[in-house]
Amino acid sequence: MNVLEVNNLTKSFGEHQVIKGVSFNLKQGEVLVLIGSSGSGKTTLLRCLNFLETPDGGSINVLGEDVFNAENQCKMSDKMLRERRLHFGLVFQSFNLFPQHNVLKNVTLAPLLRLKEKKLSKEEMKKAKDEILENGKQLIAMVGLEDKLDAYPCTLSGGQQQRVAIARALALNPDVLCFDEPTSALDPELTGEVLRVIRSLKDQGRTMIVVTHEMEFAKNVADHVIYMADGVIEEEGSPADVFENPQSDRTKAFLAAGANK
Repeated sequence: MNVLEVNNLTKSFGEHQVIKGVSFNLKQGEVLVLIGSSGSGKTTLLRCLNFLETPDGGSINVLGEDVFNAENQCKMSDKMLRERRLHFGLVFQSFNLFPQHNVLKNVTLAPLLRLKEKKLSKEEMKKAKDEILENGKQLIAMVGLEDKLDAYPCTLSGGQQQRVAIARALALNPDVLCFDEPTSALDPELTGEVLRVIRSLKDQGRTMIVVTHEMEFAKNVADHVIYMADGVIEEEGSPADVFENPQSDRTKAFLAAGANK
């Protein structure tokens, strides 16, 4: 079953077209890895999926429902944007934790804010809050930080902060979890702990899109690989297809440059 279908997506900034008709599908439990040089459009694609940017053309379908279709798209209200963003969780390069909140509050803030929009009795509200807090604690334990519930971001290493960010992205149980270069802001010795968490999420059957420059990790975790160049999909296939038998000269050059670093 396709969780996500992206068809002919385009995005421009002024006269510069960054995404030029990108199409792909993502099945339940599949991990899609996006690779490519800086400026190839990978991050903009993720931002379009998460509605941090509005695409200019094409469509985005989640679980059989169009969440964006440029042909009949009206201006989205803030409420509509919030609802559509719930389909996707995004883990940023630079963590983006709230420095004024501890770990547990960072992870549970979004679900608690959503709870305020619901019309519940006092008893129902208390029960729902308790469930959110318990789920937050479980997610934090899952990323190996159960002893850091009351810690603030400034006291955590970069790897720990990124693991909190992953727990936060999971708190609203998105259909697709997206990672934008999740290890690029980390020292090499901290990269492994974040990649281990992502691998454990794959083992749990999470549907994910991962933008990364970690080629060895991409080979081992991906079910499908897309190489982007200049806003288009230059090549795609299984990890074996793309990494071991690339067909495009641009893909070959990109992989060779990475191997020579």
